[in-house]
Parts: sequence; C-alpha cells; structure tokens
Amino acid sequence: MSALPTFGPDHTDGLLTFLSASLSPYHAVATAAERLVEAGFRELRETDAWDGDSGGRFVLRGGAIIAWYVPEGATPATPFRIAGAHTDSPNLRVKPLPDAGRHGWKQVAVEIYGGTLLNTWLDRDLGLAGRLTLRGGDSVLVNVDRPLLRVPQLAIHLDRQVNDGLKLDRQQHMQPVWGTGTPTEGELIAFLAAEAGVEAADVTGWDLMVHSVEPPAYLGKDRELLAGPRMDNLLSVHAATEALAALAGRADAGELTLPHIPVLAAFDHEENGSQSDTGAEGPLLGNVLERSVLARGGSAEDRARAYAGSVCLSSDTGHAVHPNYAERHDPGHLPRVNGGPILKVNVNQRYATDGSGRAVFTEACERASVPWQTFVSNNAMPCGTTIGPITAARHGISTVDIGVAILSMHSARELCGAADPYLLANALTAFLAD
Repeated sequence: MSALPTFGPDHTDGLLTFLSASLSPYHAVATAAERLVEAGFRELRETDAWDGDSGGRFVLRGGAIIAWYVPEGATPATPFRIAGAHTDSPNLRVKPLPDAGRHGWKQVAVEIYGGTLLNTWLDRDLGLAGRLTLRGGDSVLVNVDRPLLRVPQLAIHLDRQVNDGLKLDRQQHMQPVWGTGTPTEGELIAFLAAEAGVEAADVTGWDLMVHSVEPPAYLGKDRELLAGPRMDNLLSVHAATEALAALAGRADAGELTLPHIPVLAAFDHEENGSQSDTGAEGPLLGNVLERSVLARGGSAEDRARAYAGSVCLSSDTGHAVHPNYAERHDPGHLPRVNGGPILKVNVNQRYATDGSGRAVFTEACERASVPWQTFVSNNAMPCGTTIGPITAARHGISTVDIGVAILSMHSARELCGAADPYLLANALTAFLAD
C-alpha cells in the first residue's frame, strides 16, 4: 500500500488557476466538477434514481456541490468523512432592474452581498460574472473578465476630510459606472446575453456579481505570499477538491484502502447566513448522504449509525495576526501566515470545535506532518461563524472548524501565505483518508 498523496508548491499554482476560473459560485462548482470528472467521478441528477456502486459521484445544485467516493466494500453503515467549505464571497451583485444612471453616466444598480469591505471596491477595474437563466429553466454561465465597471471614489478636493475617516453610503456611493449617455432598459442583459452566446429575449433571470479583474499573484521578494480574490473561501474548496480527487485516484488504482466515505460539501450563501436550498442550513447535504446510504441497501438505522460515526472538518479562512493591528487579536493566540492550518475555537459555539474534535484534527495534521495553529477571538471582539455549527446542529455530525489564516478577509483582494494552501490540502487528505 502506498503512502498518502501529498501536495507541494504546485498546489498553490493550481489555486491561482482555480481562483481565476471561479469568478462566481456557479463557476466555482463547474470548475470543481471538471476536476472531479478528470479523476473519474460522474455527475448524478437529484431527479434520477441512484445506484449503490463503488466509485466517485457528485451532485450540482446552483452554486453548491456535494461529491463523495464510495470505496470497495463500503456497507450502508459506513461513516462519512466530510470536508465542508463554501463557494460564495462578499461582493456587489446586480439588481433585478440593473440599468441605472444620471448626469450623463450609465451605471449598473448593485446590491451589497455579505459583509464586504466596501472601500476595497473603489477605483478598481471590475468585471461581471454569474449565470443567465433562460426560458424553460436552463442556465448558462457568463464571464466578462475584462475592465467593464468601476466604482469611482470622490476626489480629495471635494472631500478634504476623507483621510480622517471614509464613510460610504451603500445605496448612493457604491453604484458602478460602465459608460456614458442615457441608461436604456435591457441594455446590460442584452450585452451579457451576447457575451454568453444566447438571445437576450430568451433570458428571463440572472444571478450576476462584480469581481476585480486583477489576477491573483505571488507577492514578496521570495514569493512567499499570495494575493488574490475570493480566497474566503475558494482556497478551502480547491484544497478539498484536490484532496478528494487524489484519494479517489489512489483507491481506484488499488493503492489505498479507505475505511470511510470521503465527502466534499461546498455550499453557497455562507456569507449571508446559509439559509437557502444550496446553503449549509438547507437539506442538500443530508439528502445526498441519506440517499447514498439507501442506494447501498441501507435503512434509517444504517443512516443513524453512519452519521454517528461521521466527522466533518468545516474549513474556512480565519484571521492571521495583523502587524498593524495586533491588539485586535487574542494575545495568546496569534496565528501566522505559512504557519499551517488553524484550529478555530469558540466556547459560545460560533465555531463547532470541542476537545474531541481537536483530537481528530491534530491526528490528521500529525499523520500528514503538517504544522498547525489555534485561533481564538479577543474577548473584546465579536467572533464570526461558519458552516460548522450549522452542520453539527442540523445533521448531528461531529464537526471541527479549521481553516487558513489570512489578512484582509472580505476585501476584494485578500492575502495569505503561499505555503498554507498546500499544507491545508495535506491535512484534509489525511483526514479524509482516515
């Protein structure tokens, strides 16, 4: 039997490619699905009957993907090992009536999605991406990854106090410009339909969002940092996808025996509460896991036994210690970039980690020879949350919150250590294989 698959710096190179291709949650799951198909996985439709054969499968729904690999010899009660993540990021999203403007400017009406850092969207060259829904219910992806929009900031000559504190009105100050002239109803969607190669008259709905067209890049004298968009949380989606694909390849070749069923669960809408049919609080994961049990001839008893033995690592980015704001962090817990994945702990259950979960995570890191760190919020600061507590509460599955430490979380461009993506991938591989 061979050792576990391992990842190195080339994994981070792959992350750059993944970020560039995944301009929306819909593009992210399509890109992940392509990688899984290359690894021998096949797509299942929720409306079809499922079989209980061994091998890799995945389900797509909107901006979410659930993928799993059933090893040879798996029984209906075989537990799951789940790597959880989310595909969405805070940004600006196009409103139902997008054609706006005044004073000779054409603008696109946008709504603020999630807790984005508003100022990071100012004076950037912006593109548009997402999906267009057609008559009959089919959808097509659209991607304008070139300078199209800009949210122009007010000149300092007209706001002399701006450097003493920038205050942005979400409704008035965040609407991007994309041309000059008089706004024309239907113009934006007609333009995007042409970009996607469909007729504008066939477009009946859309889910569109703004992105920075500046590509991700290595940073620093020694290229030890990585700057890029949507690392919260496509960094985790990419790591989990690669880990699952690598394990499936080894198992298919007879080089590895998997005692559990490894699962990738990447949800949409985490940034606004996860309450949707593609969010972690929806039924998607539970439905897929239950149907997998039933397809292998299992019963409700088998499902309960499988869940009782299952564990989920909820992987999401966390806060690295900031050199300019170190006082905002807990003085005893100061995660550093390139220090390995972080274990997130909060006794008020904003994170799902407990002592037994810590043991699972540390065992995976030790098996993969990966260093790890601990994150705890400063008591004077509110603590964020993840899909972890939701997954634990909804499914009764033991869940551990982990991630990678970054700076500038929820910015249009975030910053992490170049080694941390592949260290996370190695930890996830060891966890999924155990």
